Amino acid sequence: MMKRATFSLAAGGALLIALAAATSPVAGQAGGGTIVGHVHYMGPTPVNPIIRMGADPRCNKLYVGKRPTAPTFVVGADGAFANVLVNVDGSFPNTAVPTTPVVLNQKDCMYVPRVLGARIGQTLQVTNEDPTTHNVHSLSKAGNDFNRTQLINGKPFDVTLKVGELLRITCDSHTWMTAYVGIFDNPYFSVSGTDGSFTISNVPAGKQTVKAWHEVMGMQTQMVDVQAGKTTTVDFTFMPGQKPVAAAPVRELVIPADVQLASIITR
Repeated sequence: MMKRATFSLAAGGALLIALAAATSPVAGQAGGGTIVGHVHYMGPTPVNPIIRMGADPRCNKLYVGKRPTAPTFVVGADGAFANVLVNVDGSFPNTAVPTTPVVLNQKDCMYVPRVLGARIGQTLQVTNEDPTTHNVHSLSKAGNDFNRTQLINGKPFDVTLKVGELLRITCDSHTWMTAYVGIFDNPYFSVSGTDGSFTISNVPAGKQTVKAWHEVMGMQTQMVDVQAGKTTTVDFTFMPGQKPVAAAPVRELVIPADVQLASIITR
C-alpha cells in the first residue's frame, strides 16, 4: 500500500511553507542505497537575535555573564549549516514505525534539539531538565495538538504523532523557545549536524526527490538517482536573497510508432 502525506508550517507565526509536492511513484524498489551530503550557507551569517530572559529569573540565572541568542542560524566557520531538515519525498512501501521515542528536551530554557524528524505513529517524548516550569504547546495544522505544563523535576510526557506535517512547538511560558518536528510516513529523513553533514540510509533505488528545509531560508529540492548498494552524494547551498531551488518536473513523452520525430522543442 502506498501512502503520501502533505506537510505545512506556519513559520515566524505567519509564513506558510508547503513541504510536499506531487511526485511520481518511486522507480525500482528492489534493494536500497545511501544518500549522503552536506548543507552549506554562503555569505555573511545573519546575526541571531539576543534572547531577553529577565521575565524568568530562573532562566536568567543560567546565563549569568552571557548573552544567549536564538539558535536560528547555526553556521560553522567553513559554512557548515546545521539544523536543516532533509527528506526523500515520494510514495514508498510501508515500513515498521520505531518503538523507541524521539526525544525533545528542555535544557537551559531552550528546546534541544532545535529540529528533529519522526515517523507518523512514533512517540514524541518531552523532558524537562530546567529549574523552572515549562509549557509545551504544539501549533499543529493537522491534528498533532497538545498543550502541556511540565513542572520542575516533572516526569517526561509522551505523545503519539498522528499525522504527517512539519510541526512547530513553542513554550507559552518562554516565548523564545521554539522547536520543529518533521513528521513523515517513511524513514528516509535526516537533520544536518554542526558539520553540515547528513546521511539517509536504505533509500529505495531509482529516481528520488530530496528536499532540504530551513526555518528561515525555506526549501530546496534536488533530484538524485539512487543505486542499490551504492552511495549517492547530494549537497545543498543556501545564501542570502536566493529563491527556493526546485527540481523541474519530469514528464514522459509518448510518440506514436507511425510518427517520425524531426526535432523536440523543450519549453
